[in-house]
Amino acid sequence: MYAERASRLPGAVVWTNTPDEHGAGRVLPDGCMDLLWHDGQLFVAGPDTRAYVTYGESSGWAGVRFFPGTGPAVLGVPAHEVRDRRVELADLWSASQVRRLCGRIEAADDPVTALEDVALERAADAVPPDALLRRVVTALDAGRPVAATADELGLGARQLYRRSLTAFGYGPKTLARILRLQRALALARGGVGLADTAVRAGYADQAHLARDVRELAGLPLGELLGRRVGSAP
Repeated sequence: MYAERASRLPGAVVWTNTPDEHGAGRVLPDGCMDLLWHDGQLFVAGPDTRAYVTYGESSGWAGVRFFPGTGPAVLGVPAHEVRDRRVELADLWSASQVRRLCGRIEAADDPVTALEDVALERAADAVPPDALLRRVVTALDAGRPVAATADELGLGARQLYRRSLTAFGYGPKTLARILRLQRALALARGGVGLADTAVRAGYADQAHLARDVRELAGLPLGELLGRRVGSAP
């Protein structure tokens, strides 16, 4: 079962995912990076460009999902280096540091809160998130064209692409497409009809929405809306 709550770290979400009878799960791209805890180990989940399918885990996962563009500063790795990957934290940080953190989380009364504390401490020591990147997310999530967003922020197209690659793991067009998918799914799950969902989310029509869902999520739209998906491993 998947559950989440707002983190004490602004913009972040703390989540847990425990095995259930459904077996395989599906994690949809969302523009985010996660710090993960599973079976006594720490991992980093990079930004996805396609759905990530999990297969019948026997034990649960927990994670802190960072607001798009903020994960690299906290985790110490450019987003594009871990795109579509799940990487052991010990491959990115010193092994001794990760061992200490793992021991601390395992010994905690509430490992999930202890994991969140690790994220908070790292964020406190990291360079503050670039406010311009949040404006990029806000503009693209509102459906603004990439070229117009670059102009409004005083960036050239190439500069926006380079900064997006480091912060989000891919260029602004891919980020805009992923944010559009998330908008559409939120509308559809909220009871909005699919034709209206397509228009309001920024698709040309319902067929365009269906094609994008199949490509990014790997499932037909109807099947996707009928199953529970989350963020996770």
